[in-house]
Amino acid sequence: MPDLDLTGLPKAELHLHFEGAVRSSTAAELADRAGRPPVKTGPFVNLTEFVLAYESARDLIGSLQDLHRVARELVQDAADAGVVWTEVHLIPPTYAGRLGAPEGVLEAVLDGLRAGATTAAGAGVIIGINRGLPPPAAEQSLRLALAFAGRGVVGIGLAGDEANHPAAAFAAQFTAARDAGLRRVPHGGEGAGPDSVRSCVQDLHADRICHGVRAVEDPELLDLLAQREVCLDVAPTSNIALGVSRTWPGHQLTTLMDAGIPVTLNSDLGLDPATLARIAETSLRRSSCPPELLTPALDRIAVWRENCQTGF
Repeated sequence: MPDLDLTGLPKAELHLHFEGAVRSSTAAELADRAGRPPVKTGPFVNLTEFVLAYESARDLIGSLQDLHRVARELVQDAADAGVVWTEVHLIPPTYAGRLGAPEGVLEAVLDGLRAGATTAAGAGVIIGINRGLPPPAAEQSLRLALAFAGRGVVGIGLAGDEANHPAAAFAAQFTAARDAGLRRVPHGGEGAGPDSVRSCVQDLHADRICHGVRAVEDPELLDLLAQREVCLDVAPTSNIALGVSRTWPGHQLTTLMDAGIPVTLNSDLGLDPATLARIAETSLRRSSCPPELLTPALDRIAVWRENCQTGF
């Protein structure tokens, strides 16, 4: 069989952080403009070192025009990789007003995503809550998500220090988001253990969980995730960079899939074509991808799968 054409496999990218998706050439340009050193890309000693690098990337963005540019390039780069639909995690309060009101930050990103979209590729925003910010910031994120629901915002997320800021503290915001029809997509199970994942399920009623890989340490939790069909947006590169998994061959993904848990993935990493097609289909069906993009993409996955079976 020839090398797989992974760009020809339609998929959704569901675990993508806005500032972490800055095009490398753009990041270099912004760093040079600001007189800053290049942002470290890993590996990292611990989560704290990673967060500092991430914040450095965010600090390179110095204007609403920069936000618009990064968003536009993000969609274009995703489309070049065969991504039909992207859901971008964004936490406007982390800009702390330096680019203006949070509404303006969000609008600049949404406008950029629309500028980069085509008839075959688009994107939406998951408004995040930063666990480590004061409580008013969580309410601010919720208000933004509710105000822009149906206007480019598709869900609410939760990121930051899992170990010291349990998910249960944000149950009220996630309930309000659920009532508004937004997807609930918290992070859990990378910076802390299985109890963090369980709280995302039971306290936040998560539709999807970013990471969730440490659920493998609790067989009962694996059963719960499978029974409730909670999808895990797995990010092996992050897990390996932070030491949650030592190497790709030892990654938790296979255990999660064997337990019947739906997963999405950000790269192929040596999986067979049938598994790749299955994950790609899951990513699209578990996303907020609009029907006009979803239906033809699913048809193309079926064709891609058939081509793989017949050796093209």
